[in-house]
Amino acid sequence: MRSVIDSPNFKSGAFRNLSETSLMAEDASYREMFWDFFNKPPDSSPAEPLPSIKTNLQSLNSSDPLIIWFGHSSYLIHCNGLNILVDPVFDRSASPLPFLLKAFPGTNIYETTDLPQFHYLIITHNHYDHLNKSTIKAMAPSLKKVIAPLGLFRQLKKWGIDKAAITELDWWEDHKPEDHVRIIATPARHFSGRGIKRGGSLWNSYWLSLFGKSIYIGGDSGYDSHFKTIRERYGATDLSILECGQYNTAWPHIHMMPEEVVQAHLDLGAKALLPVHWGKFALAYHGWKEPVNRVTEAANKAGILITTPIIGEPLIIDNIYPSARWWEI
Repeated sequence: MRSVIDSPNFKSGAFRNLSETSLMAEDASYREMFWDFFNKPPDSSPAEPLPSIKTNLQSLNSSDPLIIWFGHSSYLIHCNGLNILVDPVFDRSASPLPFLLKAFPGTNIYETTDLPQFHYLIITHNHYDHLNKSTIKAMAPSLKKVIAPLGLFRQLKKWGIDKAAITELDWWEDHKPEDHVRIIATPARHFSGRGIKRGGSLWNSYWLSLFGKSIYIGGDSGYDSHFKTIRERYGATDLSILECGQYNTAWPHIHMMPEEVVQAHLDLGAKALLPVHWGKFALAYHGWKEPVNRVTEAANKAGILITTPIIGEPLIIDNIYPSARWWEI
């Protein structure tokens, strides 16, 4: 286990963002925020079960990176027999309280038992909608390699993951576990915390190189200059996977508005954009399909390639980019 106090990003007892970042807007009220949370408008959740596709994950076979989105920020990346799982949440809730933040009907078609043998688990940060205790504990016996932000070692070990399997990465650290695989921890503008304590572990994005193709794994982030810096350091990516949802003017610095997602994509210089962090949980107060409508409109205006697969529908870099407006149910 590495010491967090040795990190240049750990200051005054907690990890900090590269830019000064307040969690709430100056004119925001926690009282109003909690009122809005428990009084969401009817369209914050779909009126009917969402469509999905149950792809056989055991039989995936692609020489180019293939992505299966499980809804919200969970997805599988497959290439040449190698499987990488990102922020898996197969629980019915994104909260420590099972009656809160329930998954939309139709979105929980996959279980951990559906997963193929996978080689890497990548965690971006420790929020409940990205790091799910029951999912991790169910997979722990089979986990051989876990890439996590600095500060998460103790938590993951407590949930049954072998300490030898855990690799913690600080921002800008470069990890090359085998030929054709390169994982670089890159900054995000967000925060960490489960319960009251905040900032005890880092929040990462990742620049992933896989058999000659590059993927930006965005995690949760507000807009900032780090997107341009990442491109300057490592070059343009083939696909940017960026969070697009659960935003609000009350917390403008830690999540991006859909139009900022498009700008972040342009900063990264990626060929195609996959918007995630929507379509499964209502953590904010906007309509459930507002994020994808806004980001699609902004992407089309900017002339960029955006892909919007149904949960479980394969996306293959440079080959298949699903774009049906399936959310218009």
